[in-house]
Amino acid sequence: MFKIKINNHFAYNVESKANTITVNGNGFVADMVELNTNNYHLIYENKSYLAEVVSLNLSEKTAVIKINGNIYNLTAKDQFDTLLEQLGMSNLNAAKIMDVKAPMPGLVLKVLVNEGEEVKKGDNLFILEAMKMENIIKAPADAVVKTVKVQPADKVEKGQLLLIFR
Repeated sequence: MFKIKINNHFAYNVESKANTITVNGNGFVADMVELNTNNYHLIYENKSYLAEVVSLNLSEKTAVIKINGNIYNLTAKDQFDTLLEQLGMSNLNAAKIMDVKAPMPGLVLKVLVNEGEEVKKGDNLFILEAMKMENIIKAPADAVVKTVKVQPADKVEKGQLLLIFR
C-alpha cells in the first residue's frame, strides 16, 4: 500500500493487488493505453484524459504528472516509510552533511565554489586529478559552503578535508 499526496494537499491510500487498484478502499477501474514512453490515454467514468509523466524519481518516490494540461506533484510513501515515521526514524536519511573529504589521493585542478556560496545536491565542487583522470567531486546535499580548505594545485590524500559546510 502507498500513501500518495498530490500537490502536498490531497492524500490517498492506494493499493495494487493482482491487476486491481483500490483508492481509499474503493475499486478503481480505468481503461489506459500507453501512447509512447511517457504519455498515456485514460478513460475513467466515460471521460477521456491525456496523461504525461513529466518527471519520475523512484529513489525519492516523487513524480510530476501532467493530466489534460494540469500539473500535479506526487509524493509516495510505502509501508516501510510509514513504519520509519512511526518509530521516529524518518529523518535518518536526511543526516546533516558537514564536510567533504577527498575520496582518493590526487591533485586539485579546480575549485568550483566559493565560501558563502549555496550549493544543491549534485552541484560540482572540485575537479580532482587522480591517476591521470579528472574526477568531479559533487555536493552530497543542499548546503552553504563555510570554508574551502584547498586551492588549485594542492596535493591531497585520501580522506583529507576539502570543504566545510555551515
